[in-house]
Amino acid sequence: MADPQEPGKVTGYRHHPQDRIDLVNRIKAIENELGFLVAELNARDDIDKRALALGRTHLQTGFMWTVRAVFQPESNL
Repeated sequence: MADPQEPGKVTGYRHHPQDRIDLVNRIKAIENELGFLVAELNARDDIDKRALALGRTHLQTGFMWTVRAVFQPESNL
C-alpha cells in the first residue's frame, strides 16, 4: 500500500494519469453546478420538496458511480 502522505495518492485508489484527473474534475464541476440549481429549486415554494430530495439523492448516487467508473477504486468488496 502506498504511503498515505504521498502527494496525489488517495488510499484505495491507484495513481491516475492527468487526463483521468481532468475528466473527474469536469464531472465534479458539473456536479457542483447542478447542486447550485437544486439549492435554487429548494428555495422556491412551488417545488415538491420530497421529489426534489429524492432527485438530489439519485443525482448524488449517479455522480458517485460516474466518478467511480473513471477512477476504478481498488476494493475487496
